[in-house]
Amino acid sequence: MRKRSRLGLLWFILTIAWMAFIFMKSAEPYSVQDMKPALGSFVSEEKLLRYVPRWEFFYDGSLVSWREPYHFVEFFIRKCGHIAEFALLTLLLILTLSARVRSKGLVAAGSGLIAVLYACSDEWHQTFVPGRTGHLADVAVDSIGVVLVLAAYLIVIAARRRR
Repeated sequence: MRKRSRLGLLWFILTIAWMAFIFMKSAEPYSVQDMKPALGSFVSEEKLLRYVPRWEFFYDGSLVSWREPYHFVEFFIRKCGHIAEFALLTLLLILTLSARVRSKGLVAAGSGLIAVLYACSDEWHQTFVPGRTGHLADVAVDSIGVVLVLAAYLIVIAARRRR
């Protein structure tokens, strides 16, 4: 087996493993993933209130408010997690497709499309999990990670072409 082929197989296996990890985390009820008790044992509500910005906004019909500091902090941790998990998925997809596809544009388009479709299926999957809901807004958050990695990939490709 050629080195490029073995490397492509490795990236493919890692990509599937990461997708399985995302699927398993999505299958957990919210009660298993609730970070508020851990935050409460780490820092007091009064202390946290001193540091969180005085923001309130609606996200997918629910109020996110600084007045509930544990919920507020957990909200941002969870959204950053969405961005990171789909950024990594996109990177793995780029590496997997690059082992087989020569066109960099096709690699970028394919990776982005697969990652966003997986984000959609992930949110749909959550609608079947007790205590979880699928949100189209979360697909948009996941897509931030996808776009960041695709932008970095295209910048690197453009920089290499200039050399």
